[in-house]
Amino acid sequence: MSGNSARGQIENTHGDNQFAEALRSAIRSSGLSLDRIQARLRARGTPVSIAALSYWQSGKRQPERNDSLTALGELENILKLPPGSLLALLPPPRPRGKQAAAVQPVSETVQFERGILLGLLTALGCPEALDHEQQLTLVGLHDRCQLGDDGGQQSITTRAVFEARTDGQDRWLLIYKSDDPGAGTPALTAIRNCHLGRQQVDDENGLMVAELLFDQPIRRGETYLIEYELRNAGPPYPKCNRTHWREFRRPIREYLLEIHFNSSSAPGRCQQFARPAGQKHARMRNLTLDACQSVHAVAIDFGPGLFGIEWE
Repeated sequence: MSGNSARGQIENTHGDNQFAEALRSAIRSSGLSLDRIQARLRARGTPVSIAALSYWQSGKRQPERNDSLTALGELENILKLPPGSLLALLPPPRPRGKQAAAVQPVSETVQFERGILLGLLTALGCPEALDHEQQLTLVGLHDRCQLGDDGGQQSITTRAVFEARTDGQDRWLLIYKSDDPGAGTPALTAIRNCHLGRQQVDDENGLMVAELLFDQPIRRGETYLIEYELRNAGPPYPKCNRTHWREFRRPIREYLLEIHFNSSSAPGRCQQFARPAGQKHARMRNLTLDACQSVHAVAIDFGPGLFGIEWE
């Protein structure tokens, strides 16, 4: 489409975040994908990640650093917009430091579609699993997410500790959804104190439900630890939308999340987010990459709600 069409969108933009709306309209009018825009910015010596471009047009983030503002000027040229037209719509810089922990919008998450999930649960023989009161309490959970050289999700290794509320508890139902359904579902491996039971997958929607059977049943008040791994085929590895999160339907005492990057996929910025159920916004906190190219976040006495890490 022509640049004139994009300019019309700039002039007629309204709302709380005029910059985001104008950028979104200009990108749509240009007919360019974010991948192509990123390639053109890189060729001009002003690289910007696809995640950053996505955040800018969604209004979740805005360009503030000098290099980002320089890239914004090139972006105006690529989208055939008048020089300075996007820059003029930028709101004041957002607070940094301690103030950055204030309530901010969280990125949109992909919730489980109940209808699709119900079909898998029915095929597994437990159609009422979501509605029945759980007889196992998830006391602690530790996810270790390993990213590949291409930034995709290579594997997730999980350790979980349960406490039985009644005698005879002998299994845990795992529900997993991929951010990249086209890549299929990962291979599930039982590592410690458990083995695989029945399993159902929906590759089209990237959904998997599986039973992890305990090596021995446990009695009321006893705790039990299991470990398992989800490993994707690759490279290329499935896209993970530069985020990893868990949705807790019930409170959990402790959740530890680690993200391990390769040097080639190390991010420029990481944040943890926590959004209690029923709330539209999350609390964000900046994270620092350690010497092992990793970040971690811990949730104590959290849930129901979403908790995770995102990066760019």
